[in-house]
Amino acid sequence: MATDTTRTAMIIGGTGQIGAAAARRLAHDGWSVLVAHRGQHSGDAALADLDVTTIRLDRDDTDALLEHARGHDLVLDTVAYEPRHADQLAQLDGDVGSLVVISTGSVYTGLDGGYLDIVTGPEDFPDYPIPLRETDETVDNDEQTYSPLKAAMERRLLETESLPVSILRPGAIHGPFSPALREWFFIKRALDHRGRVVLSDDGSNRFSTSSTVNIAELVKLCAEQPGHRVLNAVDEDALSVAEIARAVFAIMDREVEVVTFPGPPVESLGSTPWTVAHPLILSMAAATVELGYRQPTNYADSVGAAVDWAVREVELAQRRGDGWEKVFPTMAARAQADGWFDYAAEDAFLRDRITAR
Repeated sequence: MATDTTRTAMIIGGTGQIGAAAARRLAHDGWSVLVAHRGQHSGDAALADLDVTTIRLDRDDTDALLEHARGHDLVLDTVAYEPRHADQLAQLDGDVGSLVVISTGSVYTGLDGGYLDIVTGPEDFPDYPIPLRETDETVDNDEQTYSPLKAAMERRLLETESLPVSILRPGAIHGPFSPALREWFFIKRALDHRGRVVLSDDGSNRFSTSSTVNIAELVKLCAEQPGHRVLNAVDEDALSVAEIARAVFAIMDREVEVVTFPGPPVESLGSTPWTVAHPLILSMAAATVELGYRQPTNYADSVGAAVDWAVREVELAQRRGDGWEKVFPTMAARAQADGWFDYAAEDAFLRDRITAR
């Protein structure tokens, strides 16, 4: 740990959406921050004038990771996702002030034991407790998919009782530097001059969002109050998908009509990155009680940074002769699989609706 009055932090995965926001928040609060990354991202230019140093680091090089991490007041790991990563971090026991690790809200199971990774459609979507609290059940099996691996990582970390570790469970994350920015679903429609967007379930789907600004605040509070804990990390707004749409369109100053229909999506029609058959809403009560957390920003006020970044990055890509898919590769794969930009289907639905009147 630091021996002078300057607190030090190392961020693993520091140029991604959470890492960049946390580095900015900590540096603004007087921390000296070391950002470790794989060298595949340009990072946040806003950090240039702050006490932030960047290094290239291969996560699989455990010796190098431990060498750089030891001695810091805080190590934030934004990219750990399986038990072997927990085993790496456990070796820092006694050598760091505290550890904060980003997990996911998808580790929760529904009342029937289902979880997001195994959903095939609305009929088997988990029916979650509302709201989900940190003490609710999480997936516990040997499947080598995202949510079971994250849950197993959590359990492995919590076994190291002498190492202060805070595990944060965000929801649908939004912020600059995301290769899977969900808001692109609406941003693209605005840029394509679509006058209407079609949403299923009367636009009422609720999937807790997580601003990187709010996650960064939680990281700072956990660093200042080391402990052994699991906390949800979501925006308290719990907006519906229709409200998210209107917030994004308002930021882009575009008048887009939100058209809804009852019931689940019809094939791809009405489906969005936030579409859930039952609400997935996480409680922030524990963070409020344990850390004195107060949400710094709400969805409508914070999502503008992600929208501006996305528009700018796509414009730069287009000047290079690339498409939006180059900026959002993860989103592109999901959009193709789920038909998120099937404008022909939307137009046909809207024509049929007008004809039926």
